[in-house]
Amino acid sequence: MRKTKTGDCPGAAGRPRCPDKQAAILAAALTLLTDEGFSRMTLDRVARAAGVSKATIHLRWKAKADLAAAALAAAPLLCSVPAPPHQQGTPPPAGDPRAELATLLDDFIDTLSRRRGAALMGTCLAEEAHTPRLLHALREQAVLPRLAALRAVLDEGRAAGRVPADADPEALASALLGACYADHLAGRAATPGGGRRIVDTVLGPGPGSLPRPGSGRT
Repeated sequence: MRKTKTGDCPGAAGRPRCPDKQAAILAAALTLLTDEGFSRMTLDRVARAAGVSKATIHLRWKAKADLAAAALAAAPLLCSVPAPPHQQGTPPPAGDPRAELATLLDDFIDTLSRRRGAALMGTCLAEEAHTPRLLHALREQAVLPRLAALRAVLDEGRAAGRVPADADPEALASALLGACYADHLAGRAATPGGGRRIVDTVLGPGPGSLPRPGSGRT
């Protein structure tokens, strides 16, 4: 039997499609979607970047929008939500919801800048009127899970008495995540402790709050 190359899958009838090829196609599509936008992300360019034929792409996805939505759904760096610190083996001070909120925000700030998440979000927003499924996929995979994670920490904080009982977790979660967007759009460079500063600004001073500029605290 002929030895197949890395990433090749023999094309026998009924054989599962090659996962290596599928991963390469999705990665190429995501890169082009981020760097070039949806209109320039042609199937021909995806095929060349992935090292496959255009027919191979059509076997898996009927249209470019189908491929783009699948690429968004398969983007772990963009869409994964980090576990709270106490689930990562490095617990924050007991009962400190601010540390857990800051961890979630720092990851999102990193996603917006270093992982070029903001560029991808801009692409999906630009296509909202013509290809709304892209924004829907991004919302389902990247935004709503982060809002849910923030709300869960806030709910736990309220139950433990570390967040005011009359606080609105829904509104606070939106304010926390929205501040990350605003900072990025305003051109404010990501800095260490950025997530914690946003938390302290939105929730107000609390135990372990970072000193505010000009406060004289050290």
